[in-house]
Amino acid sequence: MADERLRSRLRVVSEVLLYTTEFFHAEEFTQLLPVMLGKSTDPLGPDPGSSILKTPEVEYLGMKLYSMNSMILHKQVAVRDVGKIFILSPNIRLEKGERRETKKHLFEFTQADFEIPRAKKEDVIRIMERYFTGLGERMKEKAALFVPFGIEPFSFKAPFKIRNTHELEAEYGADWELKASMDSDQPFWAMCHKREFYDAEDPNEPGHYLNYDLVYPLGFGEALSGAERESDYDRIIGRMGRDRLNMDVYKAYIDEARKGFVPSAGAGFGMERLGRFLTKADHVGDVQMFRRVPGEDVVI
Repeated sequence: MADERLRSRLRVVSEVLLYTTEFFHAEEFTQLLPVMLGKSTDPLGPDPGSSILKTPEVEYLGMKLYSMNSMILHKQVAVRDVGKIFILSPNIRLEKGERRETKKHLFEFTQADFEIPRAKKEDVIRIMERYFTGLGERMKEKAALFVPFGIEPFSFKAPFKIRNTHELEAEYGADWELKASMDSDQPFWAMCHKREFYDAEDPNEPGHYLNYDLVYPLGFGEALSGAERESDYDRIIGRMGRDRLNMDVYKAYIDEARKGFVPSAGAGFGMERLGRFLTKADHVGDVQMFRRVPGEDVVI
């Protein structure tokens, strides 16, 4: 039977899910149902922070389908055809067992994933700062849930500081995230990461990227990852070639890109990591009823 602290953590996550759905509906996003298998999925590379062992695949009626590392490729199609979208998206990322020690990695988790047509990074920053300040107010209304942890609900104070990864590396070294998080008492934005082909490169500064992470303070690390997207077909193909991706795996996505994408920007942020931060849990698995932690045995 779940103990009082776990029940309270699950209630906090439940409130976060409710608030998130209400927030994005109030912002006039269309909520889509998640995709869990597809002909292509997020390659999660060449991000040097990725430690995925493999992406599960199944054969179904003559088709090879992959489990979702994330719905980013589907979001580029949906934002073109639907407009502003968000999804509570289950993701499977089969991480190396040592990822258990980071206390922030799961091999199965849910993220709030959203995308906005013709948006810039500043638009995402504004909407997420509204989201977090509103979430802080909602959690104050649920302060009784935090009594078992001996803490008050966190008060988010926007605007959050904006940093550049080049500055952060100069100050803290290549592994800047945890150190910078420990030095902060509010979330901060970290801009410009060399990542996957679908994150847009700055046309005015080659080698710099129009993407961003939000980092929780107090040592809790990455909260959100997002970007302005590459929408030009030739640039997408060029970037995929640079990353030496198997074009056959991405044929369905390439066919959609050939039809044309709209410029967009968006992000994804994990519900479990947010629940961990709000409740100051030791490990992100502590906010799951059924723990899905790399390196741990699956009980049921």
